[in-house]
Amino acid sequence: MIAANDLRSGMTFVQDGKLIKVLEASHHKPGKGNTVMRMKLRDVRTGATYDTTLRPDEKFEKAMIDTKNVQYLYSQDDMAIFMDLETYEQYEIPTATIVEDMKYLLENMEAKIQFFGSEVIGIQLPTTVVLRVIETQPSIKGATVTGSGKPATMETGLVVNVPDFIETDELLEINTQEGTYLKRATK
Repeated sequence: MIAANDLRSGMTFVQDGKLIKVLEASHHKPGKGNTVMRMKLRDVRTGATYDTTLRPDEKFEKAMIDTKNVQYLYSQDDMAIFMDLETYEQYEIPTATIVEDMKYLLENMEAKIQFFGSEVIGIQLPTTVVLRVIETQPSIKGATVTGSGKPATMETGLVVNVPDFIETDELLEINTQEGTYLKRATK
């Protein structure tokens, strides 16, 4: 069992038979009354997200999540196909349940599949990925790193804000947790 005030972003728990993933968690102390936990949660099976408040002492069953190293092979129809790197077994995950994660995946990229028992519930991306810029405004002569930046569309369709000196066809390192530009990637 885990108390609500111990829940952190990325954790998964069971509530009323539903598998719930914490997207955001914060303590909130109103002017009067007791502290509450403000949570943004997602039902892992349906993909529905919702905001809620919980008492800090509420208890939940922590979900035991296992992972396997996999390689993303391709998408076909509404399924993403992954292959276990040890057994070569293939797993199909509906793209609708991992739509945000797909913005960071290229064919043959390694990731981890998450299991709750024998049920595939999602994927875990590497902390950073290297993606190619396919569209952005031309670079501005004399642009500095401290400029406000400009949007750049990556090869997966992900749009990130990048410094003004970044040009089309450059490889960039992207943080998958925040969806932000980190630096130019070395070729």
